[in-house]
Amino acid sequence: MPHTRITGVGHYVPENIVTNKDLTRWMDTSDEWITERTGIRERRFFEFGKDTNAGLATRASRMAMERAGVTTDDIDVIVFATITPDYFFPGSAFLMQRELEMETKPVIDIRQQCSGFVYALSIADQFIKTGMYRRALVVGSEIQSTWIDKSTAGRNVAVIFGDGAGAVVVEATDDPGHRILSTHLHADGRFAEDLYVKDPGSSRPVRAATKEMIDEGGFNVVMNGNTVFKHAVVRFEEVIREALDANGFSEHDLSLLIPHQANIRISEYIRQKMGLPEDRVMNNIQKYGNTTAASIPIALSEAWEQGKVKEGDLLCFAAFGSGFTWASCLVKW
Repeated sequence: MPHTRITGVGHYVPENIVTNKDLTRWMDTSDEWITERTGIRERRFFEFGKDTNAGLATRASRMAMERAGVTTDDIDVIVFATITPDYFFPGSAFLMQRELEMETKPVIDIRQQCSGFVYALSIADQFIKTGMYRRALVVGSEIQSTWIDKSTAGRNVAVIFGDGAGAVVVEATDDPGHRILSTHLHADGRFAEDLYVKDPGSSRPVRAATKEMIDEGGFNVVMNGNTVFKHAVVRFEEVIREALDANGFSEHDLSLLIPHQANIRISEYIRQKMGLPEDRVMNNIQKYGNTTAASIPIALSEAWEQGKVKEGDLLCFAAFGSGFTWASCLVKW
């Protein structure tokens, strides 16, 4: 049975930098308030008419393919994770496929929120292990700046999110020393309404947005912050240890942990709980905020650029998000 190896990484973020100070134009907040609670100092917002979700993903994917030394002709399938598609349907994977001129190549859209990239990577890994495909493009991309409530009423959520895209190329390999070792996926729908956006939805008496829906806040993010935090710190550690235990490793063997960039307080709590030094946990939330499905591939791409990912390293990707959903992936680079 073939194994799966990551051979190229890439990312793209919009040029428009929005600092914490910039947010004070729309809401009652401050740089100190945001930084203390989240670790975020700035984020990127897309520019209407210049960027699209599929466009961000295309740029990240081109970088990943260039670094892998492959072209679109070499890619067998696209697995695309996002909660913010350009259209209600079809998914942004189709639009990216069109931009890349990859006619007839299969695409898969998944919506697993903050765990989306790890889920997408697991799907691609299974395709390659079964021999169905030899090479896949795995993408996480989000434009979240358009649906967050930028008023004071929505600041607890609005200050967190940003826009961006990350991508990896994965290929079949016979080398057991350089591969995805395992992926671990979990979900618990009992907490779906603790972090969700209610509208638009199909189970409504009307076919489109109504003034009542908007006035009632149905299009805003609802987050029970305490519940999310309490579950996140537990599930993050569980799923990281699950991946390590499944492959006979301990936290001391980890070269680099790349967690979903949700909140610096969560990442720091997990780092301390697992006894990891600061240089073995990748954090870039201070620059980009929470980019949901894009956060892990963006962080991986930046870590690789900075020389923090080297041949033979043991990497762990871990995520927790709305659903609730949580997942991990252990990689021998």
